[in-house]
This record gives sequence, structure tokens and C-alpha cells, in this order.
Amino acid sequence: MTAEVAVLGAGMHRWGKWGRGFVEYGVAAARAALADAGLDWRVVGAVVGADTVRGGYPGYVAGATFAKALGWQGARVTSVYAACASGAQAIDAARARILAGLTDVALVVGADAAPKGFFRPAGGDRPDDPDWLRFRVLGATNPTYFGLYARRRMAVHGDTLGDFAQVKVKNAAMGALNPYARYRKRVTTEEVAASAVVADPLRLLDICATSDGGAALVLSSMEFARRHGAGAPVRIRAVSTVTPRYPSTALDLPDIATDSAVAVDPPGEPFRASIARAAYEEAGVGPEDLSLAEVYDLSTALELQWYEDLRLCGDGEGAKLLREGATAPGGRIPVNTSGGLASFGEAVPAQAIAQVCELTWQLRGQAGERQIPHARVGITANQGLFGHGSAVIAVR
Repeated sequence: MTAEVAVLGAGMHRWGKWGRGFVEYGVAAARAALADAGLDWRVVGAVVGADTVRGGYPGYVAGATFAKALGWQGARVTSVYAACASGAQAIDAARARILAGLTDVALVVGADAAPKGFFRPAGGDRPDDPDWLRFRVLGATNPTYFGLYARRRMAVHGDTLGDFAQVKVKNAAMGALNPYARYRKRVTTEEVAASAVVADPLRLLDICATSDGGAALVLSSMEFARRHGAGAPVRIRAVSTVTPRYPSTALDLPDIATDSAVAVDPPGEPFRASIARAAYEEAGVGPEDLSLAEVYDLSTALELQWYEDLRLCGDGEGAKLLREGATAPGGRIPVNTSGGLASFGEAVPAQAIAQVCELTWQLRGQAGERQIPHARVGITANQGLFGHGSAVIAVR
């Protein structure tokens, strides 16, 4: 088990489609996190920015961009890109600097001003980029993959359209209570079923949108937290950024090919399950210790898969766990109390950071109407393109 770092501040800019630049969203989130921590910006010794990227090309060097916007003060800067795992990688970079004794206080920021509609690649030829290949060669947009995930669960585990719709109903109910969410409206299973088919069997309300938004955290050493008067802060105990293992025998976004398992047996667990296992091992906790989880619900079907990958239930039992009410507020292990991407949409560099903001507020008892009683341990989980793992475990 590694040493811990304290979460002194958490802040967000509301998700939506605001038509402004990503820097504005990130600065608003950063200032909110600093205010939450009770710290002046000049105390920050390091800034780690989760990069905003378009179609595989880094558009902005986020660390320096946010540092400049907040006012140059000499802080060290780092910029990180790992697609949807960018926020977790940024947290990990900040944590490593703190644990190495190179800084006492670090600011982690991610923000995006997403393009309208589903993500698509930038122009130009990039035949060595699997993301470009799957768009250009197959025309496989993100919803295409989401639909394939859903079809596989239906075929292998017997999941139903009603199960998928119930995930949206659950998350929308939580999002309706979250002031930072883009969509704050409850929905019914009938409304999900009546929404347009996007990638059969998934409907429009089964798939997350693309959004503008920002999130930030102020992290510190435990010694600094004590000096600052934070007696019992939320602590980050583990960050998992593992990669897949060879051979890969199942299609996974954005790859369009698999490895042969003729000469080498496949690994004993899928990639997403390995992300969670590494986090549990580092933190010295297990799924039975969790109070809540924030997972990467690009689609309703994918949330059910995360239940199994986090070992909240056995393989193929995700829908059963949902039907029992275990992942709803009041259940054994509430999932996506923030409302998830179903309520926020994707602001790619910010979303893994936003997940930790939700854990922080829940573990502090500051989540308002969304509050899970007596929350003590939480996990976040998502994954980035090209094999970037992303999971964070926080404790109180």
C-alpha cells in the first residue's frame, strides 16, 4: 500500500454547451477548488493539466495554459494526455510529485469545449493511429462500439433493453439532484425506449453526449494538510493506470483487430478488471469495503459491465445487481451518485477528475440530496483509448 495524499479542495464548472473556451471552464473549476481548500493560488507548487485533444492531435498544452490564466507564479507544470483517462493520469502525476517530496501542494485541472455531436477524427492520413483507422476504414463511430458491447451482453448474459434503460433511469434521477450536471431531468424506461435508435440496440438516451465542462482538485502532502488544519481530509490511497496484457482476444475501443491466442493463453482477466484489481491491491481494500463507485457510463450497457469488472458481482450478474436495487441510492453499493456521464456528457480531460470530486464530496458528507450515508471508501473507474487504465480509490 502506497502513502496517501490529501484532497484539500474540489471544484467544478457546470457541464453543458456554453460556447466558450475550455480555459474559462478550467479556471473556474480551479478557483473553486482553491477556495474549497482555503488556499491562495500562489501556494501551489505544481500544476498538472489534463490536455484537451482533437481527433488524436494535442490542441493545447493544458498545464501551462491554466497556469498562465491563473497568473504566472513560477509553479512547475505538467501536461498529460491519455484520452478519457487523462484526468486520472494527471492525478497520478501530481500525486507522484507530492510523494517524492518535490512539492507540498499540486493543482490538477481538466476542461473541455467539446465539438457538437459524436466525436470524429481530424483531417489528414494517420494509418498508424487505430482511432483514425476505425473511423476511416470501418466508419465505426463511438456509438458503433457501444452497440456492439450491448449486443454482446445480450447474447452472452441475457441482458435486456429494459435493463439498459433502467441504468439511465437510475443515473438521471441522481443527475437531477446535481447542480453541476448538464441534464437535470428524470426519465422513465418508456422515454428511453421511445428515444431514437442510434446504434442498435441502443437508443439516444442510452448513450452519453459530448459536453463542455471543467473539474479541478487541490492535492497536498499529509504533513501540509495537518499544518493547514485539515484534521481528517479525504485521502487518495491508490491510482491505477495499468495497460492491457497480451494477447487481447476481445475487440475494445478503438481497436479493430484482436491477437491470436494459439501460442499464448489469454490473460486470466479482461483489461478493465485488471484496472480495478491493481487499484484494490495498492489501496489494501476490496470491493466489499466500498461505499460507492463512479464508473464510466459511455453507454448504459457499459455501466453494467463495470459492475462485473469492479467485482461488485460475478461475471454476467451486472443486470441482476441492478434489478435488485444494489447500485441505486440505499442499495449495497451505489454507482454513479453524481449522475454519471448519462447526466454530464463527455468533457474528456475533466471527467476522471470530476469522478474524484464526487467521491470527495460524498466522503466529506457534502453531497446534499445525493449523499450516501456513512460513506468511507469510494472508487472511480474508466479507461482511455490505446490502453490507458484509470481508477482512483479515495478514503475518509
